Amino acid sequence: MKTAWLILAPGVTMPGMNDAASHDNPLDKATMTDNVNDDPFLWLEEISGTRSLDWVKQQNAVTTKQFVDNAEFARTRDSILEVLDSDARIPYVQRMGNELYNFWRDKTYPRGIWRRTTLEEYRKAEPKWEVLLDIDALNEAEGKRWVFKEVECLKPDYERCLISLSPDGGDATVVREFSIPHKAFVEGGFELPVAKSEVRWIDRDTVYVGTDFGPGSMTRSSYPRIVKEWKRGTPLSTARTIHEGKPSDLAVSAWHDHTPGHERDFVSVAGDFFHSELYQRSGDQLTRVDVPTDAHAEAHREWLLVQTRSPWTVDGTTYPSGALLATPFDDFMAGGRRIVVLFQPDAHTSLDSFAWTRHHLILNLMDDVKSRLEVLTPPQIAAADGDWKRESLPGAPAMSTIHVVDTDPDHDDEYWLDVGGFLAPSSLERGVLGSAPAERIKQEPAFFDASGFTVSQHFVHSKDGTRVPYFEIAPNDLRLDGSHRTLLYGYGGFEVSLQPHYSGSIGRAWLERGGVYVIANIRGGGEYGPAWHQAALKANRPRAYEDFAAVAEDLIRRGVTSARHLGAEGGSNGGLLVGNMLTDYPQLFGAIACEVPLLDMKRYTHLSAGASWMAEYGDPDTADWDFIRTFSPYQNVKNDGHYPPVLFYTATSDDRVGPVQARKMAAKMQSMSLPDVWFYENLEGGHGAGADNRQSAHMHAMAYDFLWNQLK
Repeated sequence: MKTAWLILAPGVTMPGMNDAASHDNPLDKATMTDNVNDDPFLWLEEISGTRSLDWVKQQNAVTTKQFVDNAEFARTRDSILEVLDSDARIPYVQRMGNELYNFWRDKTYPRGIWRRTTLEEYRKAEPKWEVLLDIDALNEAEGKRWVFKEVECLKPDYERCLISLSPDGGDATVVREFSIPHKAFVEGGFELPVAKSEVRWIDRDTVYVGTDFGPGSMTRSSYPRIVKEWKRGTPLSTARTIHEGKPSDLAVSAWHDHTPGHERDFVSVAGDFFHSELYQRSGDQLTRVDVPTDAHAEAHREWLLVQTRSPWTVDGTTYPSGALLATPFDDFMAGGRRIVVLFQPDAHTSLDSFAWTRHHLILNLMDDVKSRLEVLTPPQIAAADGDWKRESLPGAPAMSTIHVVDTDPDHDDEYWLDVGGFLAPSSLERGVLGSAPAERIKQEPAFFDASGFTVSQHFVHSKDGTRVPYFEIAPNDLRLDGSHRTLLYGYGGFEVSLQPHYSGSIGRAWLERGGVYVIANIRGGGEYGPAWHQAALKANRPRAYEDFAAVAEDLIRRGVTSARHLGAEGGSNGGLLVGNMLTDYPQLFGAIACEVPLLDMKRYTHLSAGASWMAEYGDPDTADWDFIRTFSPYQNVKNDGHYPPVLFYTATSDDRVGPVQARKMAAKMQSMSLPDVWFYENLEGGHGAGADNRQSAHMHAMAYDFLWNQLK
């Protein structure tokens, strides 16, 4: 259920100088509000209430007047929008059969078009595209404001697709069947009303569906609890139940593996983000794939791959956390335990991801958060004691990130790579393993002059002695005199890694102004595998904040910046991160941008999809509150606190984290007469806070201008 993660595009957050008193005892427990009935801002939890929206409109007007209604903001917004709308951007593609598919937004198509072309055309500087669906035209015809979310097409012909459209950019969508040959929605086809649904093809006339079937059919986390098999032409109410989870589960889903010769059906019951049970379905029987519940298991052709999150002992052999293992699928399901290790982590190296081609497996590894690819070739016969051939896949520049964008494992060994770094615009490369080496197909232009900047990686020891890396992008002639406006970004949660990435928006809105940009690879992320994430779970969550503070302190110690010139930015879980910087490390920062954040950790499980994150933070309705309260900014902000200027921004349509936490935090701080507390709420855009490029440019420009001006 990665769609439910607290993820935004990479940005930056920063902590501050070490204050022993605040580190050892960061909270004055007497100031904390434990009783919900003592919360005077519960009324702001009514997302669409008249009183709430009137407050939002008033706040937006004040913030707009202060930060938006000026020429500087217009220049920043337009500069970012030029990047987002540029026709020179890479149109990333997904192969389906003989065609390459792409979803594209620009100035002409603000809500976007779904289109396709051939490889021959795609190689050209200006390929010809066949437009399949124009979202702006659809909106005009239907009087809606649809936001395109995702598409699921039926193999192997790829003629019928299930398209998900959000009415406001949130996670809840309508699902409508679409015919590619007719370039139209199918009259009387599969269709679902707005809900957090998951629909997967079984065959042309049958789908697996998890959706809101009525009261009790969704989990406490707001995702499907029941998965059913639905036949074409029959009412949804008659769909046959395949499996029901518990209300306390995260979600239940099912899918059909269409791989020729290896057709199989699976059901997954996710207890939380990091624990699930996988079942093979045969008729009405579900047989569990007997791997640890915290492991990720994936079947492909003859093989079952298992990625461990904790040590797993099998027949007297213990496999470490973060390993990737292979075993013959049918043999494993029959009780065999012949396992081969494909990857084993060390102190510097972890597995980021893997992708199958027809005959090979590509591993994407991280060496101290920098990418490296390996290609593994399994034995021709699925025997675990056979040798897997291993070789490197060259081509990664220094301080870069490589992602496998797409493969077509049912048919051939084609692979597509995205290669880029902080100062190197992304390139899209295509190769065929065992045949054609990777060749550059598309190159993104440089949206800013990178010649004046240098990327460096640094390491600092956190409070408990842990070595924490961070990347710094700074002018070549950087004087270590503490004068530079520096923006620190972090995330630190859900095993999400922040890797080198190219951003024309950051380049234009921050670096070209003379700023320094820093990304902190703090615990809670996945930079060093599951153990790096688990080190900041639940009661250990403050380790992530100590790491962030250690990076901030190191930047100040080295003379890169000073506290009054240091800004922190973070969104979602990163918003919780910078919220804790605000309340526990205010002396380290000159300004903070807190975006679509969690902040009220006493109430978070009762707001939007918050119950889905208890494996990360704990359950505040239990004794867990004893440790959760130590990192809940809403409870920990004080009347007499001396806080840096802060901008909270969110979106009314965010049905993942929701807008109410940012609302309540801003309202509470303003009620304390704390100065320089600003709030802005976009109506659309969901958790990304922007339904189109112009809205995204507006929100990013507001944050960058706010931080730049406050840090002068």
